[in-house]
Amino acid sequence: MTALVAAFTALPGAVAADAVILHFGDPMREQRRLSAGTAVAALGDRLVIEVAGEDRLSWLDSITSQSVARLRAGDSTELLILDPQGRVEHAAGVFEDGTSVWLIADAADAEPLAKWLQRMVFRSRVTVTVRPELDLVGFFAGGAAETAVRELASAPNDTPLVWSDPWSAVQAGGHQYANVDTHPSVEYTWRVAIVDADAAASLTGAIADGRLDVAGILATEALRIAAWRPRWASEVDDRSLPHEADWIRSAVHLSKGCYRGQETVAKVHNLGHPPRRLAALHLDGSDDVLPISGSPIFSGEDEVGHVTSAARHHEDGPIALAILSRRAPIGDLIVRVDGTDIAAAQQVIVPADAGATADVPRLTRLSRRPAGEDPRKA
Repeated sequence: MTALVAAFTALPGAVAADAVILHFGDPMREQRRLSAGTAVAALGDRLVIEVAGEDRLSWLDSITSQSVARLRAGDSTELLILDPQGRVEHAAGVFEDGTSVWLIADAADAEPLAKWLQRMVFRSRVTVTVRPELDLVGFFAGGAAETAVRELASAPNDTPLVWSDPWSAVQAGGHQYANVDTHPSVEYTWRVAIVDADAAASLTGAIADGRLDVAGILATEALRIAAWRPRWASEVDDRSLPHEADWIRSAVHLSKGCYRGQETVAKVHNLGHPPRRLAALHLDGSDDVLPISGSPIFSGEDEVGHVTSAARHHEDGPIALAILSRRAPIGDLIVRVDGTDIAAAQQVIVPADAGATADVPRLTRLSRRPAGEDPRKA
C-alpha cells in the first residue's frame, strides 16, 4: 500500500479492499464532487513506469500504436502495445516531461508492460523502471482539485507530472466510430497527477480541513463508464482489437510508420467489420443486482456478449459497458446475473460496420480494387 492510499484509508468513512479505496460512504455524492472538480481520488489500482534516455521517444514510436516521436514537455497521449495479429496486449497513458516519458498503467498490467519494454530495448539508449513508490491522484479539470494537486505534483525535470486523458476528443491520426452528435467524453476532463510520498500529508490535510473533497474508485469508474472510456483492466481480453472499443480515437495513429500489429489495424479499419463491438447498456434499475465483469448477455436464447464494466451513475442509474458480437441485434438485451435476468437498453458505440464507412484514404495494398474505383463505394 502506497503512502497516499494508506493516508486516505485512515480518513473517516473509507472502505478499502486490496489496496484500493472503494468509497467514503456515499459514491453518488463522490461522483458529483469529482465532476464538479472539488474532489480527488487515490488511484491505488494503477502504477507508474518511467522511460528515460535520449532515444525514448523515437523508440516508443517504433514499437507502439501511437505517434510519440515529437512529444514536447507537458504533452499527454496514450498508447497500446499490440501483438502481431493486432490484438491489445498492453495500454498506458503517456506524459512527456522533456527528460523522461511517464507511463500510467493498470496495476496488473504494469509489470508485464515494463518487462516487455525492457526486452525491446536492444541497443537503444533507453531505461525502463517501474516506480511503485510514486502515487497517482485522479481529478477533473477546472476546480479546486486541479489547483491543489498541480501544486503538489512531482516535477523532477521542472514540468509537473499531470497527465491529461486524451479520451475527451479524437486525437490527431485517430478516428471515431461512434456515430453520435455529442460524444459523452466531451465532459470527461480527467487528469492524473503523479505525486511522491510528501504529497500524501498535504492532500490529507486539505481534505481534513474541508478544502478538498475525496472520492473512491466506485465514483471514478462510474464516470469513466458513462464516458464510454475503455480501460485495459476491464475492456481488454485475449481477443481485443482496438477497433472494437473505439480506441482508435485516442490511442492509435492511423498514418504513422510500421509497428507490430499495424497491418491488422489498417486492414480492419479499411475493410471494416471488427468481430466484436463495444456497447453502452442502461440497466433496469428496479432490481438491486448489479452485473459484474463477465456477466453474460443474451438476445432471446442466444448469448451475444458479456459485461466488461458496470456501475451506478449519479444521473443515469445502473449502467454498463459490454462487448458484443458484431452480429448482436440492435435493441434491448438481457444481462444474466446469478440466474436473474436484467433488462438492458442498448446504445451502440461501435457500429457493426465500423471502419467500412470511414471516410479516410484506403491502403491499396490491402485491397484489389480496379484502378479508378472510388474506395468509399466498396
